[in-house]
Amino acid sequence: MPGPGDRGGVKAKPRDAKGALRRILRYLMEYRWWVLLFLGCTLLSNTGNLLGPRFAGKAIGVVEEGYKLGPGHVDMGLVGHYALLMLGCYAGGSVMSFLVSIGMMRVGRRVARNMRRDVFNKLMTLPVGYFDRHQAGDIISRVSYDVDVVCTSLSTDVIQIVTSTVTVAGSFAMMCAISIPLVLCMAATIPVSILFTRYMGRKTRPLYARRSAAYGAMNGFAEEMFTGQRTILAYAQEDRVCEDFSRINRAAAEAYRDADGMGMTMGPTVGMISNFGLAAIGMGGAILYMLRVVGLEQISSFVLYSRKFSGPINEISNIINEIFSALAASERVFRLLDEPEEVKDIYGGLELESCRGHVKAEDVSFGYDPGKTILHHLDFEAKPGQTVAIVGPTGAGKTTIINLLMRFYDPEGGCIYVDGSENRAYTMDSLRRSYAMVLQDTWVFRGTIFDNIAYGKENATMEEVVAAAKAARIHNYIMRLPQGYHTVISEDGGNISKGQKQLLTIARAMLYNTNMLILDEATSNVDTNTERQVQKAIRSLMAGKTCFVIAHRLSTIQNADHILVVDHGDVVEQGTHEELMLQKGFYYKLYASQFG
Repeated sequence: MPGPGDRGGVKAKPRDAKGALRRILRYLMEYRWWVLLFLGCTLLSNTGNLLGPRFAGKAIGVVEEGYKLGPGHVDMGLVGHYALLMLGCYAGGSVMSFLVSIGMMRVGRRVARNMRRDVFNKLMTLPVGYFDRHQAGDIISRVSYDVDVVCTSLSTDVIQIVTSTVTVAGSFAMMCAISIPLVLCMAATIPVSILFTRYMGRKTRPLYARRSAAYGAMNGFAEEMFTGQRTILAYAQEDRVCEDFSRINRAAAEAYRDADGMGMTMGPTVGMISNFGLAAIGMGGAILYMLRVVGLEQISSFVLYSRKFSGPINEISNIINEIFSALAASERVFRLLDEPEEVKDIYGGLELESCRGHVKAEDVSFGYDPGKTILHHLDFEAKPGQTVAIVGPTGAGKTTIINLLMRFYDPEGGCIYVDGSENRAYTMDSLRRSYAMVLQDTWVFRGTIFDNIAYGKENATMEEVVAAAKAARIHNYIMRLPQGYHTVISEDGGNISKGQKQLLTIARAMLYNTNMLILDEATSNVDTNTERQVQKAIRSLMAGKTCFVIAHRLSTIQNADHILVVDHGDVVEQGTHEELMLQKGFYYKLYASQFG
């Protein structure tokens, strides 16, 4: 994982912009009838806007013809008629454009909703390893910021591109119909605008990809720091964290500046090129008027159409920046959607029902990274109803064994059997439902205490929840709360202590009736007096179940049926407490270090 100073400098480049665009359009096509309706309205709006200059030219033509006959011969009624037609065209086009904008905004929001739904559903299918490799803040950035960028682009840019394209094509056709010589006067600037826009597009697209990656890195760092706020304060590292964030924030700001700074030069530059074209029209028009090739009506209409022609080109150059930003953001979203999902169930997978709890590992090897094996040739057997304790120093591989039992990962070599069949032969859901877990890292969510305890059991009754809470020795504490079991726990359990959160998770496991139980330092967050009470409850919970217990305090596992002593991924010793103490080996030294 990159260090704090490196996160903001990620330089990602788009891998497949065309593919990303196709996938965005696939989402948009779910509302194709609405989109087609809005495109039709856009065409009507543009038709009105394109007819406006024609009527303006006709009104000027009437005035010109009238003055040729004399000041009193101008037909003001006809001038007013053309003026009203011009105003009607512009007003109708504006109203239609307003309705299209509102409609596309709603379509964009629905597309964003569907995209977020797909991203969240995908996250629920990804293996644990994905979350080990990616920061939570970066994932949240993809779900929120990146999807919002795509949604904003869909709400405005799609229709704007269609509008600009129709306007450019229509204006060019009208200009050709008015005067080909005038078209030739401005023709030199058109390819210059197109070539410049393409050149700038190639330059800015990688910058927008870098901007999205930098913002994701900044969110990831911020999420990490907010989670560890107490540790930061305890070690008085506020200044250091602020400096690290300033460096990452500066990198994100520079990525934003580079992308938008480069992109913002496109509009003014294309506008300047268009102004050269307008100057050429003015000079050429004056010469052609003196040669009596064109009249004021044609020149005035042509000038208005030339502005309509060049205006959308300027807008397209700005829209292209937004599209590149949306494509860069969408690629981050689609890369998440394309991540390989958790290993699928084999065809005809077995349902693990009425699990007896006979677990056996044979010659199991595993490593989180290719070529780096951390478990070597693991062998053990847990018979139904037995308690297997796993002990060893930090980093020995204890939690990795639990990950393999739950199939969060699959072994690289060897097999794990449950009730006589390899665990990969069972469906993932039925295998994991056969385990209840109480981890050292507690997890509670915003909701009532009742909801948190009943999380693993559908349709749990209040009586069952209360019984589990009493068994976990937390009922009395709950009843002292203002709303009892209906008290709402704040996000991440901020309004209850860590020990109380641990007791809630123990109650949750007690309610979840399974024949296999995993305890990972389940009493590490409770005080000594509470631990004695909880140990009694846990012994009652463990009765008749196959239990896997990770313990650092060896006093809690002396009665285990079998103890695995793990060091550097190898089971160096195994047996009962008495057998291991008599060997006076690695376990003996661990025990002596705790109890002298």
